[in-house]
Amino acid sequence: MLHIHEEAARCLLCENAPCGAKAARAIRALRFDNLWTARELFDQLNDAEIEAAEKACIHYDRPIRIAELKNHCVDRTNTANTENLPSLELNFCDMVCENPFFLASSAICTNYEMVARALEAGWAGVFYKTICKQDIREVSPRFDAVRKEGTPFVGFRNMEQLSENPYTMDFDILHHLKVNYPSKRIIASIMGQTEEEWVELAKMAEDAGCDAVELNFSCPQMKLTGLGSDIGQNNELILFYTSFVRDAVKIPVIPKMTPNVREMSTPALACFYGGASGISAINTIKSITMSHDAEVSDKKTVSGYSGKAVKPIALRMIYEMTGNPMLHKAGIEKHLDISGIGGIETWRDALEFIQLGCRNVQVCTAVMQYGYRIIDDLILGLQHYMQERGIVELKKLVGEELKNIVLPLNLDRETMVFPKIDRDKCIGCGRCYISCQDGGHQAISFGEDRKPRIIGQKCVGCHLCRLVCPTGAIGQANRMPKKN
Repeated sequence: MLHIHEEAARCLLCENAPCGAKAARAIRALRFDNLWTARELFDQLNDAEIEAAEKACIHYDRPIRIAELKNHCVDRTNTANTENLPSLELNFCDMVCENPFFLASSAICTNYEMVARALEAGWAGVFYKTICKQDIREVSPRFDAVRKEGTPFVGFRNMEQLSENPYTMDFDILHHLKVNYPSKRIIASIMGQTEEEWVELAKMAEDAGCDAVELNFSCPQMKLTGLGSDIGQNNELILFYTSFVRDAVKIPVIPKMTPNVREMSTPALACFYGGASGISAINTIKSITMSHDAEVSDKKTVSGYSGKAVKPIALRMIYEMTGNPMLHKAGIEKHLDISGIGGIETWRDALEFIQLGCRNVQVCTAVMQYGYRIIDDLILGLQHYMQERGIVELKKLVGEELKNIVLPLNLDRETMVFPKIDRDKCIGCGRCYISCQDGGHQAISFGEDRKPRIIGQKCVGCHLCRLVCPTGAIGQANRMPKKN
């Protein structure tokens, strides 16, 4: 039984793919959850072209099963309608952006050529790599990955600091980017050590023609104290430095917040009272990885953690700002726009941030893995989703899920949903049985016929079995009242 997303994820996403541009693009669309475009492209490939693509596939074990991907994709998705796709234009901090997708301040945007390629590919803007006046010298190696069961990586360890360019060079780069790409949003990320440095760098960003300035209060691996996340963990410093910059420039001021705090609502209030126009959140999470790849001269250290694994943490911290009643009472939602960061890889990931109130999203780790090209599927996937729902303006999605986030005490505890086993999909592996026996409520039987059965008297509807099933054979029955 083929799982199309798992098989598409096996694709190496080769440069100048030997399987052919159209087949490679279809698989990539499927890999990034853009089923509409995948089907449209697969429909354009005949059997002979599919066979040739499979023969040409280079892989470390076996070729991608492109013919089966096509069959499953055609069977399971609606026909793509590429006409009259809705606009993704969205206003963020009084800046009209052609779409919500920006490069996050990081290694993916460190010079003119890189950013120009990204903007031409379709990214709406860039938060340029943080500019400072310090002498930045990086360690080697500085990246590490956390992997699981053959995945490229679910988490990413990053020891990289700020821009190594002379700060005057970076502002010159930003100036030329804005001149040559006037419709794109060019945002300078800065970090100072003193009030004077923060103000000087912010004014240089404004003079360079930048659309906004981001204040890096969040880098977790600075070699000196009093920088980066040391500021983001001190609400007084957040307030002071935000206020200093706000008074010095007319362009939007956007503090970038650290997740290495107990909660995000108080730092957000400090940004608000400091006059910020928006907030970027979150930066990487302080962490340690222990593999040999993490070593620098046989040593290990605390550094930043990002990637898909941090997305639930980022979403929780976004909600602490957009869904907090105390912040709403202060009127924060009328004055602060949120730029969401953390584990965004597909358009669905981005949608989750938007539905919690973000008007902008930033991507880093996924670009480091897969390149700027993922913007195609971010844009098209979100547009097709909106088209299917009949939504013509992206702003209609902003914050639409906030009403569905409740406190644990307000959850329904009087009803339950039983798992439901699809006998046709079940292959009899027994994974559900093992997990229920050793991590659940011993509510599944598994006999010689290798067919699991739910024991209704014991089942509590936790759905661990559904989560571990490798074939998707366990679904959900109807919700019903609990028996006393």
